[in-house]
Amino acid sequence: MLIALVVFIALRAAVVPRSFGQYGHYRGSAIAEIAARPIAYAGHQVCEGCHTDVVDQKKLGRHINVPCEACHGAQAKHADDPASVKPPKLDTAILCARCHEANSAKPKNFPQVVTADHSGGIACDTCHTPHKPKIETATEAKK
Repeated sequence: MLIALVVFIALRAAVVPRSFGQYGHYRGSAIAEIAARPIAYAGHQVCEGCHTDVVDQKKLGRHINVPCEACHGAQAKHADDPASVKPPKLDTAILCARCHEANSAKPKNFPQVVTADHSGGIACDTCHTPHKPKIETATEAKK
């Protein structure tokens, strides 16, 4: 039993970082490591500063509260140098399904589709405008 205890203590000392437990049940040096990472997300306020046309379109749609980078990914580099850093074209057939694929765990009033039946793999932006996804009938468009 004593040998097992000594082996455990030796292994623990070799494996557990020294800063573990400095701030409770956490690794104290993790805070500095995370703070040292470069900022990847610009924030929707930065996006909205340049893309006012998209803001106006989103105000009319159901994605008004969805932050830009939830779909477009981290865009701090694009915000810093928009001329040379272009975001890639999104594959809406995959991207939209992340949130809208039918799932019984989602609220019943949340728009859901079975993508295989709904579109057959065709990109969502073929029929829907991503920032204002509801397809308007001719009567609704006139309003």
